[in-house]
Amino acid sequence: MGDPVSEYTARLQQQEREIQSLSAEIESLKNPQNLNASARLEELREENAKLKYRLNILKRGLQEERTHWSKSMMNINQRLQEIFGEAIRAACPELDNPPLAVAPNQQAKFGDYQCNSAMAMAQMLKAKGLKINPREIAEKIIQNLPDNELIQKTEIAGPGFINIHLKRGYVSKLLSNLLINGVQPPPLASKKKVVVDFSSPNIAKEMHVGHLRSTIIGESTCRLFEFLGYDVLRLNHVGDWGTQFGMLIAHLQDKFPDYLTVSPPIGDLQAFYKESKKRFDEEEEFKKRAYQCVVKLQSKEPDFIKGWNLICDVSRKEFQRVYDCLDIKIIERGESYYQNMMTKVVKEFEEKGFVQLDEGRKIVFAPGQSIPLTVVKSDGGYTYDTSDLAALHHRIFEENADIIIYITDSGQATHFQVVFAAAQMIGWYNPEVTRVEHAGFGVVLGEDKKKFKTRSGDTVRLMDLLEEGLKRSMDKLKEKERDKVLTPEELTKAQRSVAFGCIKYADLSHNRINDYVFSFDKMLDDRGNTAAYLLYAFTRIRSIARLANIDEATLKKAAETTEVLLDHDKEWKLGKCILRFPEILQKILDDLLLHTLCDYLYELATTFTEFYDSCYCVEKDRQTGEVVKVNMWRMLLCEATAAIMAKCFDILGINPVERM
Repeated sequence: MGDPVSEYTARLQQQEREIQSLSAEIESLKNPQNLNASARLEELREENAKLKYRLNILKRGLQEERTHWSKSMMNINQRLQEIFGEAIRAACPELDNPPLAVAPNQQAKFGDYQCNSAMAMAQMLKAKGLKINPREIAEKIIQNLPDNELIQKTEIAGPGFINIHLKRGYVSKLLSNLLINGVQPPPLASKKKVVVDFSSPNIAKEMHVGHLRSTIIGESTCRLFEFLGYDVLRLNHVGDWGTQFGMLIAHLQDKFPDYLTVSPPIGDLQAFYKESKKRFDEEEEFKKRAYQCVVKLQSKEPDFIKGWNLICDVSRKEFQRVYDCLDIKIIERGESYYQNMMTKVVKEFEEKGFVQLDEGRKIVFAPGQSIPLTVVKSDGGYTYDTSDLAALHHRIFEENADIIIYITDSGQATHFQVVFAAAQMIGWYNPEVTRVEHAGFGVVLGEDKKKFKTRSGDTVRLMDLLEEGLKRSMDKLKEKERDKVLTPEELTKAQRSVAFGCIKYADLSHNRINDYVFSFDKMLDDRGNTAAYLLYAFTRIRSIARLANIDEATLKKAAETTEVLLDHDKEWKLGKCILRFPEILQKILDDLLLHTLCDYLYELATTFTEFYDSCYCVEKDRQTGEVVKVNMWRMLLCEATAAIMAKCFDILGINPVERM
């Protein structure tokens, strides 16, 4: 069953057209005997009036449905776009796809939101040979605004901006809804399957600072989609297959000949890798054996599979230490997983005539791409290109993913562009239906603005970095004498929260496309847009109710019985800021830029501070310090702010603490 409002509207429009054509017909027929057409016209007019009546009842019903709340938070911007979209179409029916631009107003004195469509519409009409002043168009849009629950008044400013003032009572109801039901995501049209490929370190190599970005951005992207109700599969596409395993297994056989029966004590896999690489480069005999080991591994001989598993397990334990610190949930599905699928993928490209031979290699050119994919090397082996194609095929056809996101450094952008183009060329997916995207990121720089390295020039081990973070975070807490007021358990909790929260936030608060400078001093600074500042701010907000002796049950009851007043300018500003949360999430869903959420979180915290400095939440006796009066509607604003901040922290993968 379609939407009844749309159906009635369509029928109405059809009838309006018929009435117009019949009226014209009657005008042209000056013949008074032609009563037939006029009778038909009356009949239509009568039916039209009935339809209009029915449509208005339906619209009113829909309005009441909206007011009766779903538990979800409303995306105010989206709702305003629906209202203005309807008005714009009615104001200029001759325009196909008229522009719809609604955004929060930057200056409070001009209203809460602004619609800037009139100027662009005037340009479109001009192109059609119609010269109309944008202010006239704005006037027309306002005249056609449907009855709605949200808008108090509108004004036209400047060349044709429409300033929108929201109804305070309605905004207050939205805040009450949030307090009663908690932070609920906007409703999803359909539950889509999302695959996020992130982290993806190489077996037998340490995780370094480059993996840090992919891991943090990937985790947060997954949390965002999960909160919004999507079905998310988090995949770790580890480098666990390839020629390097030949030399590692050959070295394992020499160094630990009894590895099949006694588990080899490989403590430092990095050193083990370097030793085997040195031998591979210098010893011809060893190099030959390494190649033989690769062949035996690829033909799945049990002893070689066991050696390979041992090496992978040592790496997995190392990776897991990092994942435990950063609270990362991920399923390992490395390159080896797709080995058996590659032959089939190459065959499909061959059968469809897309494969060319080039000096013994099999290559594929995708439309619009200057670089080909090498799907089979001249020695018959497969490449990264082949395994990435096989992985993409599996995600589309076996996982039935609607959205597939790859989170790697921007250096791999061209590679993914070619892989995606080849997949579209062969007909695996249509970008209009399936969203396949590479979310690239810049490199991590040291404070000298060069690539982040240790003093000796090595890449920084991730585990060393996290341990350094813990140490500095504890120093900071002790410097602020927190060790004197917190229990040892609370202190450790705060230490981990600040250390890992700061490292994550420093990454996520920068536009991922840009390089960013890694600096512990900046991260741990509790002023400005840092996790340290936001975690302190959150703990302070949470303590307001505690210090006024108001428990959770009292706040819960107040949410249901107390109206959230928004009479003071700072109350109004904070209330609107809290309710922008769903539109912020929608923006990130579209562009996958998480720094927008950090900017919003910081704006919310600073807007709260302005409110708290201007509006008494708890009034105390100056002499005794006794609580004289609690302004409960303001306590509810504190509670709503904390609830949104907590959800932002959750999406960013940061664990706030109640006491700091």
